[in-house]
Amino acid sequence: MDYRFTKWDERSQKRQSSLEKMLKAFNQLLIYTNGDANQALQWLTEMDRQYGLGDDEMGIGDFIEYLKREGYLEEPSRDGMFSITSKTTKKIREESLNEIFTSLRKQSQFGNHKIPKTGSSDERVPETRNWKFGDSLQNLDLTQTLQNALKHSDLDDIVLSEDDFRVYETEHQTTCATVLMIDVSHSMILYGEDRITPAKKVAMALAELILTRYPKDSLDILLFGDEAWQVEVKDLPFISVGPYHTNTKAGLALARQILKRKKNQNKQIFMITDGKPSAINEGAKIYKNSFGLDRKIVNKTLDEAVMCRRDKITITTFMVTSDPYLQGFVNELTQANQGRAYFSGLDNLGEYMFVDYIRNRRKKLR
Repeated sequence: MDYRFTKWDERSQKRQSSLEKMLKAFNQLLIYTNGDANQALQWLTEMDRQYGLGDDEMGIGDFIEYLKREGYLEEPSRDGMFSITSKTTKKIREESLNEIFTSLRKQSQFGNHKIPKTGSSDERVPETRNWKFGDSLQNLDLTQTLQNALKHSDLDDIVLSEDDFRVYETEHQTTCATVLMIDVSHSMILYGEDRITPAKKVAMALAELILTRYPKDSLDILLFGDEAWQVEVKDLPFISVGPYHTNTKAGLALARQILKRKKNQNKQIFMITDGKPSAINEGAKIYKNSFGLDRKIVNKTLDEAVMCRRDKITITTFMVTSDPYLQGFVNELTQANQGRAYFSGLDNLGEYMFVDYIRNRRKKLR
C-alpha cells in the first residue's frame, strides 16, 4: 500500500470545519422550516452574523455554491427561490439517525440485541455447531472442520468424517411491516411547546434505519389530523402542523387497511401523539369536540384499537406530553389493543422508538 504525505494546511482544515458546521446547522434548520431552503438560508445567514459560523475562507455565499455544486440545492428558479433535492433529504435522515443512535450506543442493552433462537437466514452469527443433514455448506466453518479432521488424520492424508463438520449458526429473521402515525393536530405546537420537530426527527431516523439496515421490511408513513393521509419518506422534512383536530380513529383505520395488505409476519403501528382524540368521522361529516375527552370519540377510537388487535396488529404509542389526564386515555387504548405505551419526554422519544422497533422485528407479535 502506498502512502502520500503532504504539508499540513491549516487553512484547509479550518475551511472543512466551517463547512461541516454550516452543513449540519443548515440541515437542522430545514427540519424547522419544513424543507423551506430559502428560509433556512436566511436563518443561517443571521446565525453567521451573530455567532460566526463561517470564516475568511468560507462564507455563506461560498456555502451556497457548495450546496449547488454537490447537488444539495437545485439552481434557483426565475424568482430566485431555491429548493432542496433528494440528496438533501437523505442527508437529513442520516443525520437524524446518527443523532438519535448516539444515546443508544452508550447503553449496552440497546442496539443489536441477541435473540433467543436461531434459524435459516442470510446472516451468520459467530457461534458454530455440528453439521446436520439439510444444512447448507455455504455456512461451513472450514477452519474448525479441518482442525477436527487433523485430530485423527495425518497431514499427508486428511480424512473427513461426518462428525468433523462444523457450520455457523444463522440468525432467525422475520420481516416486519410498520406504519408510523404522526399526529399533526394543532395541539402538537400548543402553548409554545414544539412537539412536531422531534417527532419528525424520529420519523426520518426510523425511515433511514429501515431503508438501510432492514431493506426487506416495509415502512408506511401517515399523518392524522381531521382526517388521515399517507405521505412518502421524501416528504418527511416538509411535515407541518395544521389547524386540525385529532382524528386518531381515522389514523388507526387507515393504518390497519395498509397493514392488512402486507404479507410480512409481524405487523405493527407506531403512533406519536400528545394523546387526546378530539374527532371522528360520521359519514361525510366530522364530529369534533376539543373540550376534554368526549366519550363518544374515545369509545369509537378504542373500538378501532380492538379491531387492530383482532388483526394481530400491535399498537405502540409514544406519548409526548406528561398530562396525567391524557395519559389515562393512552392507558385505555393500550389495554384495548394489548399493545405498548411509552410516556416519555421529547428528549428520549427517539431512544424508545428504536429500541422497541428492533425488539419487535425479531419476534412474532401476539
